[in-house]
Amino acid sequence: MKHWIALSVIVLLGVAAVLVSERRKVDVPASPAALLYLIADTEQELTRMPVSFTRMPDEEEIRIGNGLARYYATREERENTPETTVIDRYLTQVGMQLARHAHRRLPYKFHYIPSSYMVNAFALPGGHVYVGGGLLALMDSEDELAAVIGHEIEHIDHFHCAERVQREQAMRKLPLGGLVALPIELFEAGYSKDQEMEADREGTRLAVEAGYSANGAIRMFETFRRLYQEYQVKARTPQEELSQVAVQTLEGYFRSHPLPSERIAQVQKLIASEGWTVRPERDLAVAYIFWTARAQRALATHKYAQAEQWATRSLQMQPAQEHALQVLAEAQFAQANFAGAAAAYRKLLDLRGGSIDIADSYALSLAAADRQSAAGEFRQWMESAKGDTHELQVPMAGVLLLAGDADAAQKAVDSAHANPGREWSPMWLGKLGWWYYVNGDYQTAASLLSEAAQERPGDMKLWVRLAWAQIELRQYSSALQALETTVYERQSQPERAIVRAVARWQAREPDQALQEYAVAVGAHPEWENPAWVKALYSPLVAQSVEEMRAEQNRRREKAKIAAPR
Repeated sequence: MKHWIALSVIVLLGVAAVLVSERRKVDVPASPAALLYLIADTEQELTRMPVSFTRMPDEEEIRIGNGLARYYATREERENTPETTVIDRYLTQVGMQLARHAHRRLPYKFHYIPSSYMVNAFALPGGHVYVGGGLLALMDSEDELAAVIGHEIEHIDHFHCAERVQREQAMRKLPLGGLVALPIELFEAGYSKDQEMEADREGTRLAVEAGYSANGAIRMFETFRRLYQEYQVKARTPQEELSQVAVQTLEGYFRSHPLPSERIAQVQKLIASEGWTVRPERDLAVAYIFWTARAQRALATHKYAQAEQWATRSLQMQPAQEHALQVLAEAQFAQANFAGAAAAYRKLLDLRGGSIDIADSYALSLAAADRQSAAGEFRQWMESAKGDTHELQVPMAGVLLLAGDADAAQKAVDSAHANPGREWSPMWLGKLGWWYYVNGDYQTAASLLSEAAQERPGDMKLWVRLAWAQIELRQYSSALQALETTVYERQSQPERAIVRAVARWQAREPDQALQEYAVAVGAHPEWENPAWVKALYSPLVAQSVEEMRAEQNRRREKAKIAAPR
């Protein structure tokens, strides 16, 4: 009887515990790392179990690995760009150099995963090795890449991948044909600590035998150590802030791999025991691709100095890059380095040919740097330009206008008026209208811009430029109305805000003006650069912006003094 009472009490306590736990559920946000966590934890436990399988033949392992690779290729959508092609070839070149020193003669293949979220590498049975873009972006040398690829080759070479497949087959009771549908995350997750350390040792040895420096492994693990420390405090990566998805990937990586400090200590001990001499490390030949990507991200977030730094570094390694030159030109232009921007645009034109958008930017950069010499430099380039130079007449006329020669501009206006039905006619009138604005002829500018905007009412840029000209004519209501004429895209809001700010400031509406000014400056910090504003806009605009900046600072100081301490 006492036994039954005790049992009943235990059952009741169990039921109560379940009820309490159900009522006190903790909401955990879903994340891409959840599956990786589960696999990492369970697989590491499983790899500690004794292996009693008969080792599968190489042919079977290769067949399964090829099937998994095909499945992975269909699951992952990848855009093949010139950059991905270059990186694919490079990974194959480095990988095959290492694979020649592997113990097993397998048909190794090397794959690039372009995602910047993929701060990892993994291997499939039979010889497939994958390296993520997020991991490559952290590297500086080919020796680091060799250490990573060597590590993954050794997971294959020492049958770690094959054993994982056999365990999954046994656990899931799958036929061999069903193994091709195994989740790839099984191989992204780490192995046992012993297996990971073995892959580190043998992968480093493999890299050294292939002619690389063992310091590549140490520097890679030092990067992981920094990331591990920053991941723990949720801080930034050594170069830039990691995206949340990349952080979640790292969480899974650190959960499933030995501590970086242990891995560094092992490689250092290996170097000492083997007596390996110090070798110079080789540059990562594709690093420029990732530096250009960083420059583009910095430019998109208006970190112009950083964008210029990364683009310059990329171009030093690989000069003929259109994307990097474009970023460099725009970053320098935004910092009022107009001569530098003009030089970058000129190189870009030499690569692309007579692109009208780049030619317009080149002409404006030349004019902002030096109005008197702009026409001569632009004409010199224009004479060397290949293809149809018809559209280049407008920027040529613009720089001549600023130099005091209005004939070419008037001829271009007459040509546009003589061809009212042609597609290029309103575009010419709009561009010429802006050159007249920059030259200080606001009446002509407003007339041409108004005509162009009426013909192309959906062109946001035309209405904004018309509003600038109307402000100079003290037509503040018309300027504000022009800004409401068309639907504005989100990226146009800051430019619209600064026009409204100046119009309201001149109309003696300071509170509303300062609100708009804050929006514009928050999105485009170049408006706080007096040299940039003076070179590109009228004296009235430059004065208004300076006055708004001073008034904003005055109000901030006043608010600080008034704040309770």
